[in-house]
Amino acid sequence: MKNSVVKGALGALAVAGIAMIAKKAIQRKKIVKGIFEKYGIKEKSPFGFADKIREMNDEDYQELKGKLKKEFASKCCKKEFRKENFVEA
Repeated sequence: MKNSVVKGALGALAVAGIAMIAKKAIQRKKIVKGIFEKYGIKEKSPFGFADKIREMNDEDYQELKGKLKKEFASKCCKKEFRKENFVEA
């Protein structure tokens, strides 16, 4: 009986993990769709995106670059995202 409880708990954790990954993927897809709509990119391939970037002026390109960095940057190792509010005793 002990093994079945452990298996059930691991199964529940696996389902929760998959749900979190799916939620993150859906959020990223919405962000990319919004960026494509804002800049008028109709072709949803990397080549269409690259062609549109080549046509952009420097100001629009820098704005797009900043947006992409902000949305898709890794948040695990940055100081501003870590909890630094620990009080040492």
